[in-house]
Amino acid sequence: MRVLLPIAVVLLVCLLFAADRAIKAIHRGRRRREANQRLVAAAAVAEAKERQRRAVAEAHEALTSVMPTIHEHDPRHVD
Repeated sequence: MRVLLPIAVVLLVCLLFAADRAIKAIHRGRRRREANQRLVAAAAVAEAKERQRRAVAEAHEALTSVMPTIHEHDPRHVD
C-alpha cells in the first residue's frame, strides 16, 4: 500500500505533463494555421498588385509603340 501512493502520484504528474504538452501542441498548430492563412492572403494581395503593375506597364508600352515619344527627334536650335 505504501508503494501504490507514490506510483499514483508519479503517474498523475506524468499525465499532467502529457496533457500540458498536448495543449501546447494544439495551440502551436492553431497559430501556424492562422499565420499560414495570413501569409496566403498577403501573397494574393501582392500578386494582384503585381498583375496590376504589369498591366499598366503593358498599356504604357502599347501606347508608346503606337505614338512615338517626343525624344525621338533631335532638338531644334533657333539662332
